[in-house]
Amino acid sequence: MTAYSILLIEDDPGIAGSLKTALEREGYSVHWKSEGTDGLAYARDHTPHLIILDIRLPDGSGFDFCRQMRQLGVRQPVIMLTVQADEMDKVLGLEMGADDYMTKPFSLRELLSRIRVHLRRAYGDLALGDNDVLYAGDLVIDRRRGNVLRDQQVINVTPTELRLFTYLAQHPNQVLSREQILEAVWGYDNSPETEQVVTVNIRRLREKIEQEPSRPTLVLTVPGFGYKLVHEALPAPDNKGSQ
Repeated sequence: MTAYSILLIEDDPGIAGSLKTALEREGYSVHWKSEGTDGLAYARDHTPHLIILDIRLPDGSGFDFCRQMRQLGVRQPVIMLTVQADEMDKVLGLEMGADDYMTKPFSLRELLSRIRVHLRRAYGDLALGDNDVLYAGDLVIDRRRGNVLRDQQVINVTPTELRLFTYLAQHPNQVLSREQILEAVWGYDNSPETEQVVTVNIRRLREKIEQEPSRPTLVLTVPGFGYKLVHEALPAPDNKGSQ
Protein backbone atom coordinates (compact mmCIF):
# COMPACT_ATOMS: atom_id res chain seq x y z
CA MET A 1 0.00 0.00 0.00
CA THR A 2 1.32 3.43 -0.95
CA ALA A 3 2.13 5.68 2.01
CA TYR A 4 0.71 8.89 0.66
CA SER A 5 2.26 12.14 1.83
CA ILE A 6 0.00 15.07 2.75
CA LEU A 7 1.16 18.64 3.30
CA LEU A 8 -1.04 20.49 5.80
CA ILE A 9 -0.74 24.29 5.79
CA GLU A 10 -2.77 25.56 8.74
CA ASP A 11 -1.86 28.22 11.31
CA ASP A 12 -4.25 27.08 14.07
CA PRO A 13 -2.29 24.58 16.22
CA GLY A 14 -5.48 23.02 17.57
CA ILE A 15 -6.99 22.33 14.14
CA ALA A 16 -3.63 21.30 12.71
CA GLY A 17 -2.91 18.93 15.58
CA SER A 18 -6.30 17.25 15.34
CA LEU A 19 -6.07 16.87 11.57
CA LYS A 20 -2.51 15.57 11.71
CA THR A 21 -3.43 12.95 14.30
CA ALA A 22 -6.53 11.85 12.39
CA LEU A 23 -4.72 11.64 9.05
CA GLU A 24 -1.78 9.74 10.50
CA ARG A 25 -4.23 7.32 12.08
CA GLU A 26 -5.48 6.64 8.54
CA GLY A 27 -1.95 5.79 7.43
CA TYR A 28 -0.94 9.06 5.78
CA SER A 29 2.41 10.75 6.25
CA VAL A 30 1.56 14.31 7.31
CA HIS A 31 3.86 17.34 7.21
CA TRP A 32 2.52 20.42 8.96
CA LYS A 33 3.50 23.99 8.16
CA SER A 34 1.93 26.93 9.98
CA GLU A 35 2.87 29.58 7.40
CA GLY A 36 2.26 29.79 3.69
CA THR A 37 5.85 30.61 2.80
CA ASP A 38 7.16 27.48 4.51
CA GLY A 39 4.39 25.41 2.96
CA LEU A 40 5.14 26.74 -0.50
CA ALA A 41 8.82 25.86 -0.14
CA TYR A 42 7.97 22.37 1.12
CA ALA A 43 5.53 21.75 -1.72
CA ARG A 44 8.14 22.86 -4.25
CA ASP A 45 11.00 20.79 -2.81
CA HIS A 46 9.27 17.63 -1.58
CA THR A 47 6.25 17.13 -3.91
CA PRO A 48 3.68 15.74 -1.43
CA HIS A 49 0.85 13.74 -2.94
CA LEU A 50 -1.84 16.15 -1.74
CA ILE A 51 -1.99 19.57 -0.10
CA ILE A 52 -4.52 20.89 2.42
CA LEU A 53 -4.29 24.68 2.44
CA ASP A 54 -6.05 27.12 4.75
CA ILE A 55 -7.14 30.40 3.19
CA ARG A 56 -6.21 32.67 6.10
CA LEU A 57 -2.55 32.39 7.07
CA PRO A 58 -0.39 34.74 9.17
CA ASP A 59 1.99 35.60 6.32
CA GLY A 60 -0.50 35.96 3.48
CA SER A 61 -3.53 34.65 1.68
CA GLY A 62 -3.94 30.99 0.84
CA PHE A 63 -5.23 32.16 -2.54
CA ASP A 64 -1.86 33.71 -3.35
CA PHE A 65 0.07 30.68 -2.13
CA CYS A 66 -2.10 28.36 -4.22
CA ARG A 67 -1.53 30.49 -7.31
CA GLN A 68 2.23 30.55 -6.65
CA MET A 69 2.29 26.76 -6.28
CA ARG A 70 0.67 26.35 -9.68
CA GLN A 71 3.07 28.85 -11.22
CA LEU A 72 5.98 26.84 -9.80
CA GLY A 73 4.63 23.70 -11.43
CA VAL A 74 3.17 22.09 -8.29
CA ARG A 75 0.40 19.99 -9.85
CA GLN A 76 -0.74 17.87 -6.91
CA PRO A 77 -4.38 18.09 -5.75
CA VAL A 78 -5.06 21.06 -3.43
CA ILE A 79 -7.98 21.13 -1.00
CA MET A 80 -8.60 24.58 0.44
CA LEU A 81 -10.14 25.17 3.86
CA THR A 82 -12.57 28.09 3.82
CA VAL A 83 -14.78 29.85 6.34
CA GLN A 84 -18.43 28.95 6.18
CA ALA A 85 -20.69 31.32 4.20
CA ASP A 86 -17.74 32.95 2.41
CA GLU A 87 -18.99 31.98 -1.06
CA MET A 88 -16.44 34.15 -2.84
CA ASP A 89 -13.65 32.33 -1.00
CA LYS A 90 -14.69 29.07 -2.62
CA VAL A 91 -14.90 30.48 -6.12
CA LEU A 92 -11.66 32.43 -5.83
CA GLY A 93 -9.85 29.40 -4.44
CA LEU A 94 -10.88 27.36 -7.47
CA GLU A 95 -9.87 30.20 -9.77
CA MET A 96 -6.40 30.23 -8.21
CA GLY A 97 -5.92 26.55 -8.98
CA ALA A 98 -7.41 24.63 -6.07
CA ASP A 99 -9.10 21.33 -6.86
CA ASP A 100 -11.61 21.33 -4.03
CA TYR A 101 -12.67 23.11 -0.85
CA MET A 102 -14.08 22.32 2.57
CA THR A 103 -15.91 24.83 4.75
CA LYS A 104 -15.17 25.20 8.45
CA PRO A 105 -16.43 23.63 10.59
CA PHE A 106 -16.29 20.47 8.50
CA SER A 107 -16.85 16.79 9.03
CA LEU A 108 -13.62 14.84 9.42
CA ARG A 109 -15.29 11.89 7.73
CA GLU A 110 -16.18 14.06 4.72
CA LEU A 111 -12.63 15.44 4.50
CA LEU A 112 -11.18 11.93 4.62
CA SER A 113 -13.59 10.88 1.88
CA ARG A 114 -12.53 13.82 -0.31
CA ILE A 115 -8.85 13.04 0.27
CA ARG A 116 -9.33 9.40 -0.74
CA VAL A 117 -11.18 10.41 -3.90
CA HIS A 118 -8.50 12.87 -4.98
CA LEU A 119 -5.64 10.47 -4.25
CA ARG A 120 -7.36 7.59 -6.00
CA ARG A 121 -8.17 9.67 -9.05
CA ALA A 122 -4.72 11.27 -9.24
CA TYR A 123 -2.55 8.23 -8.49
CA GLY A 124 -4.64 5.11 -8.03
CA ASP A 125 -6.87 2.81 -10.01
CA LEU A 126 -8.81 5.69 -11.59
CA ALA A 127 -5.72 7.57 -12.76
CA LEU A 128 -5.56 5.79 -16.15
CA GLY A 129 -8.20 4.35 -18.42
CA ASP A 130 -8.36 2.32 -21.59
CA ASN A 131 -6.74 4.98 -23.78
CA ASP A 132 -3.59 6.58 -22.42
CA VAL A 133 -3.50 9.00 -25.35
CA LEU A 134 -6.48 10.92 -26.72
CA TYR A 135 -6.81 13.60 -29.36
CA ALA A 136 -9.04 16.67 -29.20
CA GLY A 137 -8.69 19.07 -32.10
CA ASP A 138 -5.03 20.04 -32.30
CA LEU A 139 -4.40 18.89 -28.74
CA VAL A 140 -2.93 15.62 -27.49
CA ILE A 141 -3.88 14.30 -24.06
CA ASP A 142 -1.12 12.03 -22.74
CA ARG A 143 -2.64 10.57 -19.60
CA ARG A 144 0.31 8.43 -18.62
CA ARG A 145 2.64 11.41 -18.49
CA GLY A 146 -0.08 13.72 -17.23
CA ASN A 147 0.42 16.15 -20.11
CA VAL A 148 -1.62 18.08 -22.63
CA LEU A 149 0.35 19.10 -25.71
CA ARG A 150 -0.18 21.45 -28.64
CA ASP A 151 2.47 21.39 -31.38
CA GLN A 152 4.76 19.41 -29.06
CA GLN A 153 4.51 22.17 -26.44
CA VAL A 154 3.33 21.08 -23.00
CA ILE A 155 0.32 22.90 -21.55
CA ASN A 156 0.56 22.81 -17.76
CA VAL A 157 -2.65 21.36 -16.31
CA THR A 158 -3.46 20.04 -12.86
CA PRO A 159 -4.52 16.40 -12.35
CA THR A 160 -8.14 17.56 -11.95
CA GLU A 161 -8.02 19.58 -15.17
CA LEU A 162 -6.50 16.58 -16.92
CA ARG A 163 -9.32 14.30 -15.73
CA LEU A 164 -11.90 16.88 -16.76
CA PHE A 165 -10.44 17.30 -20.24
CA THR A 166 -10.08 13.53 -20.61
CA TYR A 167 -13.69 12.92 -19.65
CA LEU A 168 -14.88 15.49 -22.18
CA ALA A 169 -12.59 14.04 -24.88
CA GLN A 170 -13.89 10.53 -24.20
CA HIS A 171 -17.39 11.76 -25.06
CA PRO A 172 -16.92 13.87 -28.21
CA ASN A 173 -19.96 15.80 -29.46
CA GLN A 174 -21.98 14.53 -26.50
CA VAL A 175 -23.70 17.01 -24.19
CA LEU A 176 -22.65 16.28 -20.61
CA SER A 177 -24.53 17.75 -17.70
CA ARG A 178 -22.78 19.29 -14.72
CA GLU A 179 -24.13 16.41 -12.66
CA GLN A 180 -22.49 13.84 -14.96
CA ILE A 181 -19.18 15.72 -14.97
CA LEU A 182 -19.20 16.18 -11.20
CA GLU A 183 -19.81 12.48 -10.59
CA ALA A 184 -17.24 11.30 -13.16
CA VAL A 185 -14.42 13.70 -12.34
CA TRP A 186 -14.91 14.44 -8.64
CA GLY A 187 -17.12 11.58 -7.48
CA TYR A 188 -19.54 13.91 -5.66
CA ASP A 189 -23.29 14.17 -5.62
CA ASN A 190 -24.67 17.27 -7.28
CA SER A 191 -25.72 20.38 -5.36
CA PRO A 192 -25.88 24.10 -6.22
CA GLU A 193 -22.67 24.57 -4.22
CA THR A 194 -20.68 21.79 -5.87
CA GLU A 195 -21.82 22.82 -9.36
CA GLN A 196 -19.47 25.79 -8.96
CA VAL A 197 -16.58 23.35 -8.95
CA VAL A 198 -17.49 22.29 -12.49
CA THR A 199 -18.14 25.83 -13.74
CA VAL A 200 -14.86 27.24 -12.45
CA ASN A 201 -12.77 24.30 -13.64
CA ILE A 202 -14.29 24.50 -17.12
CA ARG A 203 -13.28 28.17 -17.17
CA ARG A 204 -9.77 27.34 -16.01
CA LEU A 205 -9.43 24.59 -18.60
CA ARG A 206 -10.58 26.90 -21.39
CA GLU A 207 -7.97 29.47 -20.39
CA LYS A 208 -5.31 26.85 -21.04
CA ILE A 209 -6.55 24.99 -24.11
CA GLU A 210 -8.65 27.47 -26.10
CA GLN A 211 -6.98 29.85 -28.55
CA GLU A 212 -9.48 32.51 -27.45
CA PRO A 213 -10.92 31.53 -24.04
CA SER A 214 -13.65 34.17 -24.27
CA ARG A 215 -14.78 32.63 -27.58
CA PRO A 216 -14.31 28.88 -27.08
CA THR A 217 -14.42 26.58 -30.07
CA LEU A 218 -13.46 23.30 -28.40
CA VAL A 219 -15.35 23.10 -25.09
CA LEU A 220 -18.76 24.66 -25.62
CA THR A 221 -21.50 25.57 -23.17
CA VAL A 222 -24.90 24.13 -24.00
CA PRO A 223 -27.32 26.48 -22.18
CA GLY A 224 -29.64 24.68 -19.84
CA PHE A 225 -27.82 21.37 -20.24
CA GLY A 226 -24.06 21.47 -19.65
CA TYR A 227 -20.98 21.23 -21.86
CA LYS A 228 -19.67 19.33 -24.84
CA LEU A 229 -16.34 18.89 -26.59
CA VAL A 230 -17.02 19.45 -30.27
CA HIS A 231 -13.96 17.82 -31.88
CA GLU A 232 -13.65 14.12 -32.43
CA ALA A 233 -11.50 12.26 -29.90
CA LEU A 234 -9.46 9.32 -31.20
CA PRO A 235 -7.27 6.74 -29.44
CA ALA A 236 -3.54 6.74 -30.04
CA PRO A 237 -2.54 5.32 -33.43
CA ASP A 238 -1.41 1.70 -33.45
CA ASN A 239 1.98 1.81 -35.14
CA LYS A 240 2.01 -1.96 -35.45
CA GLY A 241 -1.22 -2.10 -37.40
CA SER A 242 -1.90 -1.50 -41.05
CA GLN A 243 -2.41 2.00 -42.37
